[in-house]
Amino acid sequence: MGWVLGIESSCDETAAAIVRDDRTIVAQRIASQDAEHAPYGGVVPEIAARAHAERLAPMIGGVMEDAGLELTDLDAIAATAGPGLIGGVMVGLVSAKALAMASDVPLIAVNHLEGHALSPRLADAQLQFPYALLLVSGGHCQILRVDGVGQYRRLATTIDDALGEAFDKTAKILGLGYPGGPAVEKLALEGDPDAVPLPRPLVGSAEPHFSFAGLKSAVLRAHESGAYRDADIAASFQQAANACLIDRLARALDRMEAVPALVVAGGVAANRTVRASLESLAAERGMRFVAPPMTLCTDNAAMIAWAGIERLQQPGFAADPLEISARPRWPLDPEAEAVRGAGYKA
Repeated sequence: MGWVLGIESSCDETAAAIVRDDRTIVAQRIASQDAEHAPYGGVVPEIAARAHAERLAPMIGGVMEDAGLELTDLDAIAATAGPGLIGGVMVGLVSAKALAMASDVPLIAVNHLEGHALSPRLADAQLQFPYALLLVSGGHCQILRVDGVGQYRRLATTIDDALGEAFDKTAKILGLGYPGGPAVEKLALEGDPDAVPLPRPLVGSAEPHFSFAGLKSAVLRAHESGAYRDADIAASFQQAANACLIDRLARALDRMEAVPALVVAGGVAANRTVRASLESLAAERGMRFVAPPMTLCTDNAAMIAWAGIERLQQPGFAADPLEISARPRWPLDPEAEAVRGAGYKA
């Protein structure tokens, strides 16, 4: 039976987990940094890196104790090696390197995005390759075809901001605090989604890419006008953002070879309105809809450990060298064409 220690430190969640190859999450601990970043309305990289450095070692010790394991019992140590805030990524990766070297256990450097992409397979043993993936979080908004471990074809990305970042910025504009996504979703329940006329950037355009910068600006103008209730702004923003997601995803699916399942992953996948709309789209197209449980949507170490297990099970597996570097950017599909106006996207 295979046991893998997962370490996640790419943004503002410090996490460690032990996962078994039968999909059992044996032990997991996650430390949020919400209180540290709340005064700034967003993640401060230096504060995040310092918090990771302070918390990670005792957290790893805690999950090992919870699982009743020694380092030498492990089959591998998997750690996020990018993309993400480079200071935090380095804390986790250097810790994993030290443990791997001390215990002579293989190191697996995991792409954080691959952790999200494979996380639904941790929760659902029936999910097989290939599948269509909507990866939507605070830093990323992409549509990919997933044909296997390490086999990703990107069909769409955001040309400016990710949807999770737009949720956080909307929350900051409305004075809702950080993290913004859950706060906006909660306030939206009290509002009229048709009360505020907000744009739907790129809806109806031929290419299936996303854009949320204009929507954020429109939210700011609506708030500054004083003409609308905050709850109505939140509800109208959520409806506009959701409409953009569904229109863009439908366009991408039209271009994709038929696959049996539509999968959503990433922090925004925790939004119930988004989930309901995606489930309806999948039903319309005769696709199975798969979303990981809420605990696996946001950044966590169980998905990193599972990605390590998926790598371990590949024919010809080779551990990563201890010299491997942390990467602030790391695209899942390096061959994807650049999108005009998008800059360099991970």
